[in-house]
Amino acid sequence: MCGIAGWYRRGSRPVERAIVARQCERLIHRGPDDSGDFIDGDFGFGMRRLSIIDVAGGHQPILSPDGRLAIVCNGEIVNHLELRRELGASYQFRTRSDAETLLAIFIRWGDDAWLRAEGMYAAAIWDRATRTLRLVRDPLGIKPLFVTEQNGGIGFASEIPALRDIAGYQFDVDEAGMHDFFCFGHVLGPRSIFRQVRVLPPGHVLTIGAIGEPALRQYWKPRVRVQPGRSEADWIEETREQVLGTVERHMLSDVPIGAFLSGGIDSGATAAAMTRAGGSGVMAFTASFPGSKIDEAAAAREIAGHLGCKHIVLPIEPETAADLLPAVQAAFDEPSAANSAIPLWYLSRAAAEHVKVVLCGEGGDELFLGYNRQRWAERMRRWAPIVGCLGGLFPADRSWSRSRKLNYLLQHAARFRDGAMLNNGFERFFAAVTITPPAIRERIYSTGFKQLHETDFAARSNEAFPDVQQDALSELEQFMLGDLTVHMPASLLQRLDRASMAHSLEARVPFLSHHFVDWALTVPTELKLRGNTGKYVLRQAVKPWLPQATAKGRKLGFQMPLADWFVGGFSDFAYEAWTSSGAADGGFLDARAVSSLFDEHRRGQANHGRILYAIAMFSCWWNDQRRQSQRPEPTGRQKRAALA
Repeated sequence: MCGIAGWYRRGSRPVERAIVARQCERLIHRGPDDSGDFIDGDFGFGMRRLSIIDVAGGHQPILSPDGRLAIVCNGEIVNHLELRRELGASYQFRTRSDAETLLAIFIRWGDDAWLRAEGMYAAAIWDRATRTLRLVRDPLGIKPLFVTEQNGGIGFASEIPALRDIAGYQFDVDEAGMHDFFCFGHVLGPRSIFRQVRVLPPGHVLTIGAIGEPALRQYWKPRVRVQPGRSEADWIEETREQVLGTVERHMLSDVPIGAFLSGGIDSGATAAAMTRAGGSGVMAFTASFPGSKIDEAAAAREIAGHLGCKHIVLPIEPETAADLLPAVQAAFDEPSAANSAIPLWYLSRAAAEHVKVVLCGEGGDELFLGYNRQRWAERMRRWAPIVGCLGGLFPADRSWSRSRKLNYLLQHAARFRDGAMLNNGFERFFAAVTITPPAIRERIYSTGFKQLHETDFAARSNEAFPDVQQDALSELEQFMLGDLTVHMPASLLQRLDRASMAHSLEARVPFLSHHFVDWALTVPTELKLRGNTGKYVLRQAVKPWLPQATAKGRKLGFQMPLADWFVGGFSDFAYEAWTSSGAADGGFLDARAVSSLFDEHRRGQANHGRILYAIAMFSCWWNDQRRQSQRPEPTGRQKRAALA
């Protein structure tokens, strides 16, 4: 694991080593153990290393035996020993590093190599003979890679700040990216928060030559290929074998390893499989929210005790979260309102004191239909004809009730009605993951920003899935693909990467091996969602490994009780962050409308917890840009909107 960065200036314009060195210094938190760089005329790249495999000998960049190719790689190739055996004597290895294995299989198989590599990675390979750069990202987008093309050259890095040391490059706020953030709590790839920066999409390789346009090619995408005709017992047994196999492969390490444990099926299955593969004594880390209905500490303790784990529980109070908020946002390249960012950041800080690697359960809900929103989408589909007839009986505008619970219930009813009236599973997916309904954005957007950036769910669906044959998929399968290919890389994986790497901790996700994903997409949906029970086949498969209550537990996960916290002191901190950051001057939001959201939430008229948290995180991000004297200047349109 590490951070990588580089600059292909092109045009025979020399790259200074000092610039690449500064890029890499921006990434020191990702790799405090080692550093290295390689300069070749108008090209240069480097890395910061967190040493996990071949601790002593895995220094990067690594050159091919003939010196023609050089690689830097962020990530872990968990099947690299098998790949080395397959290569045999055809390649003369000089290290035990999995990064050298990735280089070796590229030399052997070219771009067909990426499907052979199992794990997580973002890599850059430089060909000195042809002066060609290849950038590649793992199939699911577990590891980040940002790219900017400016002034005839191209820069790349694991995090956006490492791009900002390139001389002459500009970084202006992308209004479409900002609209994404206020819709979803994060920017949707391939956009970033800056107009000049894009995310290399998951499962893609980008090839850049000395002249001409870069060529982008997709080498993998998820495909639903259900295998009919097998018994439930067969699927349960194979699920058990697949989970154990992927977890065991992801335990490859030369340093101590632990697990994040939320108390649910996914993380419980991961910890249990670790115990079965490597014995008891696995260190498990849990976030607790004392007094909250979503606190899973007791369930996690039961699992840890059952498995014989060494268990560490970290309580998080509203005051703790408020203190951490600026530091958490500072770990992100872009404004991020991921609900679990604070507990993940807090857990990662604690875990890094004991281990250098943790295994996590991300991917289980996406692949096995474990989210409440997936079950609600299926209910919406079934009730759509009735809602279409009765929807007009539910008024769009209503007076507030004095009951907080009733107001929240009416909000949910309105969202159910709106979701039922959508056309397909892709649209319902986008509706489900929004943090603000259109009516709220209509209220809080400034006049100029509002006129430019409202997008309906049909347009979102067509943008994200232009080539998908919708008739070939059920609506539930459409929704599942949305979770897996849109929300997973843009939200869950970027929050996990930034929160863990802020503390030099490697977080691995066994359920997101593309081999495991390919297999999971063959399992019939009726074995994933059985009535109101999500992850049915996974629950049955790991039932013998876990306490009886765990298999029956409901989905909670690493999330904060925002609705409750924004009624109390956390709301005061968030409002202070908004008013003191200067974010209101950016031309995006109307200050008076934002104040009214805070007031309505405190009075219990509506649950605005998600958007208020987003505004707080946006304010911290904006203030951080300003404090670094790199505040993004508003565009001319934003300046006019701010004056409107």
